[in-house]
Amino acid sequence: MFRTSAFPDCGLQPLTANKPQNRYDYDVVVIGAGHAGTEAAAAAARVGAKTVLLTTNLDTVGQMSCNPAIGGVAKGQIVREVDALGGLMGEAIDATGIQFRMLNRRKGPAMHSPRAQADKKAYQNFIKFRIENQDNLDLRQEVVEDLITEPIAEGSDRLATQRVIGVQVRGDAAYYARTVILTTGTFLQAIMHTGKSQSAGGRAGEGTTAGLSGALHRLGFTLDRFKTGTPPRLNARTIDYAGLEEQPGDEDPQPFSYLNDAITSPQMACHIAHTNEQVHDLIRANLDRAPMYSGQIDSRGPRYCPSIEDKVVRFADKSSHQLFLEPEGRQNCEVYVNGISTSLPRDVQDAMFRCIPGLEKATIMRYGYAVEYDFSPPTQLWPHLESKAVSGLFFAGQINGTTGYEEAAGQGLLAGLNAARLVAAQTPWVPSRQDAYVGVLVDDLVTSGTDEPYRMFTSRAEYRLLLRQDNADRRLTQQADELGLIDAARRERFQNKRRDIERGNELLKAAKIQPPTGPVVRGDVYLRRPEVTWESLREQVPELGEIGKEAAEQCMIDIKYAGYIDRQQAEVHKQSRHAEKSIPVSFDYDRIGPLRTEAKEKLNRVRPINLGQAKRISGITPADLALVLAHLENHYLSQTNSKTNPSSAITSSDAT
Repeated sequence: MFRTSAFPDCGLQPLTANKPQNRYDYDVVVIGAGHAGTEAAAAAARVGAKTVLLTTNLDTVGQMSCNPAIGGVAKGQIVREVDALGGLMGEAIDATGIQFRMLNRRKGPAMHSPRAQADKKAYQNFIKFRIENQDNLDLRQEVVEDLITEPIAEGSDRLATQRVIGVQVRGDAAYYARTVILTTGTFLQAIMHTGKSQSAGGRAGEGTTAGLSGALHRLGFTLDRFKTGTPPRLNARTIDYAGLEEQPGDEDPQPFSYLNDAITSPQMACHIAHTNEQVHDLIRANLDRAPMYSGQIDSRGPRYCPSIEDKVVRFADKSSHQLFLEPEGRQNCEVYVNGISTSLPRDVQDAMFRCIPGLEKATIMRYGYAVEYDFSPPTQLWPHLESKAVSGLFFAGQINGTTGYEEAAGQGLLAGLNAARLVAAQTPWVPSRQDAYVGVLVDDLVTSGTDEPYRMFTSRAEYRLLLRQDNADRRLTQQADELGLIDAARRERFQNKRRDIERGNELLKAAKIQPPTGPVVRGDVYLRRPEVTWESLREQVPELGEIGKEAAEQCMIDIKYAGYIDRQQAEVHKQSRHAEKSIPVSFDYDRIGPLRTEAKEKLNRVRPINLGQAKRISGITPADLALVLAHLENHYLSQTNSKTNPSSAITSSDAT
């Protein structure tokens, strides 16, 4: 399906000026080896594309730039989806996690979200090793300085005016490819801030990437600025744990990957500390030295992960804020202080900890800082994450305005798959909002954009009862198999689980149960009672003991929540009737006379691929949609009539 050598027929043109001495040919070039880049490169390679992953530093492949954790509310669901699609993140955290917790256990299954602390170095090494051993994938240390493009002949594509054909790297070399994926994280023209001190770089100890921002500007992309922050790290030897609240992991830790049955590694405890009014007074007294308040930084940061300065100002009535002390690994003493992200000067950071019980003598190993960086507003992308302006150029991760490892990984996998499919002349694959949180994520980004770093929440998914963390494989693994994303071992494991679920349902329907009171009922009917558990039912139907743990959980959820699930599926079907109606890329909204000017502007900017996406554009009304639908239907009729009776053809303006 894929060529494994240079492209003799793809129309690539060598550089005419400053022609590089060294040329390398691939199907897919991925720039950046963070969570988006590694998943993108691995996905493209898994489906057969000859792929190269370029990074400025091989020692930071898969590095956790900020917190040493994977998962969390809604984020954990994304990790399970990435794993169901054959991705790396779930296996990596299972192999290197040091504490596992299932959040929201007291709520219904739709709200359960796995989260795990990672051994940061071990996690990074796991990802790098998997990348190094992936077939069809080369890993190279390179500094990318420019994008190589060529113009597209007029009329061949209504939106794209350029086609990417490779990248120029430092040192008289170029990588040519049919597709390029940008996963540059926080490194585009990045500036780090600690108090008044500023330095170029997207992560402490590393530099920045300026050339790519210039290339994107030259190609007509709009860029904007976001900021993010990170907290100080403390030396565990200098922390007085006796005065802190211990936070242990779960007694029955649950794996992220569907390939694993259990977590057997020993868990480490986290601890909880608290700020106080003395700390808050110190921060207020130094707000004029905080870059966010001195005017040194004017870009927007993540609303749901504010700095300690923001917390003190925005929540002035609170006398205390929780701090979570999270160990960064088994073989080091660094402790990540979750909840105190800051860009205050060093002396203020030192003074803050001297006021916090249990941390009075704590030594800072790394000071907190804020990072400002360029991102590309994601409404410039199609839902499959290819740019509208430059054919073959894909974006994934923080360059799209998101925040978080998990959101980056989901985008990376999708971009890598679709870049490879473009090379193979196959249609792109995008999960819908009712299929996956990844579908919600990309739809939100490309349809509505974001004016602050985007973070996934369960509240963003209107069908979250269907998008549970426990059933991601049932939703996605069959599709992953058809797409070529998974191997034989995962396929067999999934098929065995599916057979187990079918067998469990058959046993329950065949079983006759005598309740303590009332008539005999079927096993599945009896299981619907709130007090009845799988374990208690197994005593009456011993054959249920043959059903695996995960399959048993699925049977139980399917039966106990059948009414709610059926109603949500009916709503999905109802909403899909018109939502899936396609809109051609070349559809001319300006020809719909009655359509409001604002609607025309927004529809022309987003270019929705169907009515469902059009409906979700902010400011688009039901009346606007009705006009678009009528125009689509009339245009379709005109096309049909023109084929059977050319004299009866209706022009676009007539249909309006």
